[in-house]
Amino acid sequence: MTSAIDLSAFGADSTTDIDPQGLHQALAHWNRRRLAARTPGFDWLAEVDEDARMLRVEGGFVEAFRAQIAPLVAHAPSDPDGFVAWFEALRESGPGQWDPLFSWLETEASLEEMKWFLTQEAAGEAGFDDLVAMTQVKLPSRAKLELARNYWDEMGRGHPNGMHGPMLDRTVQGLGLRPTIEGTAWQSLALANTMTAFAATRRYAYHSVGALGVVELTAPTRVSAVAAGLKRLGIAPEQRKYFVLHANLDVEHSRAWNAEAIAPLVEEDPACARSMAEGAIMRLICGEQCFEAYRTHLWSAGAESRYRYAAE
Repeated sequence: MTSAIDLSAFGADSTTDIDPQGLHQALAHWNRRRLAARTPGFDWLAEVDEDARMLRVEGGFVEAFRAQIAPLVAHAPSDPDGFVAWFEALRESGPGQWDPLFSWLETEASLEEMKWFLTQEAAGEAGFDDLVAMTQVKLPSRAKLELARNYWDEMGRGHPNGMHGPMLDRTVQGLGLRPTIEGTAWQSLALANTMTAFAATRRYAYHSVGALGVVELTAPTRVSAVAAGLKRLGIAPEQRKYFVLHANLDVEHSRAWNAEAIAPLVEEDPACARSMAEGAIMRLICGEQCFEAYRTHLWSAGAESRYRYAAE
């Protein structure tokens, strides 16, 4: 499967003329503000007006993206077994799979190059646990229970030291990384903004199920390469733990997600298969464009020759 989608071509809506970096920085700042736990303020009406404007911007981006990827999901099955088989095939042939960036990170990247990569990834991290929690709202019981089990694992099964989010934070802190919205490639921001839009907007709830499920499906090979690269560079086990854990755990998470969330949802409502397919493909394309941007930055003038070498 090939995507051939250029996210930089997506405008926000008919009233907004903004470059991709500006668009996704604005969405990232808005998402940070709207999802933060806060106390009430006197300016809540102004925030409502701003939220309404940004919801139109976000919706314009997502709908343009959906229109662009429509041919890639046109033939996705709508029966449970057929859809799960189509979905699982994305592990091998989906956009961005087996990108040579990861074999390079595993075997060649310097410590500074690895730190730059992880800074981009950390800044674009939307918080898998929170995305799962928002997505499960009002889902049918069987899918809701699977998302609950997944969330419980993300929460370290009740043990603070096992929580996945803080585990990644310890990597960031231990390596002295300083992720910022302004210092992050817009492609990475676009990934986080897309995932947040899916989880926070109920009309995209099934998109979120597909997008989160494809993360579990495809992440193990990538995170295992990052873990191996960190080990090669002499990084302490505590700072590699997040990647080592997900290289193994996500295999089981994916199997359960597909059997207990995706298949039952399609069985109950075959029409939702299209939305889950769109969510999965959109998430993979966001990742693909991140990898391309990272390679361009990290490999600089030697990008093409290195790409050919790594692909051989």
